[in-house]
Amino acid sequence: MGKGFRGTVTDHPNFDANSDAEALYNAMKGFGSDKEAILDLVTSRNNAQRQEIRSAYKSLYGKDLIADLKYELTGKFERLIASLMLPPAYHDAKEIKDAIKGAGTDEKCLIEILASRTNEQIHSLVEAYKDAYGRDVEQDVIGDTSGHFKKMLIVLLQGTREEDGVVHADLVEEDAQALYAAGEEQWGTDEAIFIMLLGNRSVTHLQLVFDEYQKITEKSIEDSIKSELSGDFERLMLAVVQCIRSRAMFFARRLYKSMKGLGTADNTLIRIMISRSEIDMLDIRECFRLRYDKSLHNMIEDDTSGEYKRTLLKLCGGDDDVAGEFFPEAAQIAYKMWEISAMSKVQVWSLCFSQWSCGTDEDTIIDIIARRSNDQRQVIRQAFKSLLGRDLMADLKSELSKNLCRLILGLMMTPPEFDAKMMRKAMEGAGTDEHALIEILVTRSNQDIQAMCEAYQEAYKKSLEDAIHSDTSGHFCRILVSLAQGGREEGPADLDKAVQDAQALGDACNADSDEMMDKFMSILCTRSFPHLRRVFQEFVRCTNKDIELIIKKEMSGDVKNVMLAIVRSVKNQPSYFADRLYKAMKVHPHSLLSN
Repeated sequence: MGKGFRGTVTDHPNFDANSDAEALYNAMKGFGSDKEAILDLVTSRNNAQRQEIRSAYKSLYGKDLIADLKYELTGKFERLIASLMLPPAYHDAKEIKDAIKGAGTDEKCLIEILASRTNEQIHSLVEAYKDAYGRDVEQDVIGDTSGHFKKMLIVLLQGTREEDGVVHADLVEEDAQALYAAGEEQWGTDEAIFIMLLGNRSVTHLQLVFDEYQKITEKSIEDSIKSELSGDFERLMLAVVQCIRSRAMFFARRLYKSMKGLGTADNTLIRIMISRSEIDMLDIRECFRLRYDKSLHNMIEDDTSGEYKRTLLKLCGGDDDVAGEFFPEAAQIAYKMWEISAMSKVQVWSLCFSQWSCGTDEDTIIDIIARRSNDQRQVIRQAFKSLLGRDLMADLKSELSKNLCRLILGLMMTPPEFDAKMMRKAMEGAGTDEHALIEILVTRSNQDIQAMCEAYQEAYKKSLEDAIHSDTSGHFCRILVSLAQGGREEGPADLDKAVQDAQALGDACNADSDEMMDKFMSILCTRSFPHLRRVFQEFVRCTNKDIELIIKKEMSGDVKNVMLAIVRSVKNQPSYFADRLYKAMKVHPHSLLSN
């Protein structure tokens, strides 16, 4: 337990995973189960130790511990114990999944988790969701939410907030003014500014911005959000602000609301008690006692019952009412920060109309994208999503004219994505663009081809090899499939082997067509380019003929074209591409974009 630890559940001394697994097995053996033993053991081990117990249980008994606990226990107690056995990231992932599955959406759950987690926790959540459900959490959230609420959730899901302690002193006043200009100062609200700043600046920086905002407007940022925003987007932005001011106070309020009035929001209560038990439960207890004049322990005791109550109280870790009126100074400060929203309100309305420019500045887009490397363009794509919660590719597609759009979108893709898309385009629809298939597969390196195959599978849920088989046939298909393996030899020429290969190619010219094709494929599709250059030189010495002339005479159609492309790319690849470009513009002035 390191310095600054504010949780209530710590690692158990003299821990023995096998012994604990055996104890849990015995507690569930026979008729009924020893619930007291189960809750005592589970709540007195930290999460890392619980994962060791799960592993030991499966090794000892060949059974899944969580499945057995779910079978033996019931109701809220079962949900609480089973959730405690999940790693934190998988627990968050399950809560997100449950929040968006089915007919309705639990927006409050999405807000609580995504507004309160650190970058590291968000990244772990995203990975856990993919592992547990085989799906991308971002896409599931996009499919289940909408508008500015969706955009801010996507920004938070990137986990790219600047780390605590990062302060741009020269931007504090500027950011405060930007928030004022985006909301209070104008007619209507520029939500994108709120999303960009509140979704990306560090906690420390935003605390200073909120103070500066108060000076400028004589109004808290919370009050401005309440007057300028609405619905789930308003609730999300308020949660972000509250977590920035004091994450512990945010959770104290959530816990209080989960238990006040008739009924209990048990999912919320369980989720927070589990997720904060090893992080800041002591701070949450202090904030709770300060704000509501009663301890969290007492409210849980009054609002729950049975083993469920006893487990929650174990996670709570103690009753602050026993400590009398003394509370640490840190909690007092947190409470004062939270209470800023209750300060006297001075309504300042300055109404004006802003003029929005029509159309798109295509020259600026071209200038930015054309002057950046592909790696830099990928960073721009990610930053666009992090800052605005929007997909840059989709925005470009909706804003640009047809041919420019296709060019810019191609530039914004990674090379494997672009090659995969070009291969797909070459094979979709009624006809096949054999020249495009040949150009890509002949000129790419092994690494390029393997990355393209992965990108094709990811984008179209089908292997590139299967797609080639479906759309081509005969020797041409065999050649393309061979090239699509990305298994061409690498390295310099082998002189002795080059002489043998040249002789073999010469001999094949006198064989039947199938045998000739097999020999040409086995050499031209597999040998390294430096080696093939030497083979072609030796071929001239052996036969007094250039291999291109043999291919033109003995082969035809697509097979001839792909073999010639290999030879020309081996001899001089820049010259090959120059020829392709010239033909693309000579045949039709727009074919450069359409191919």
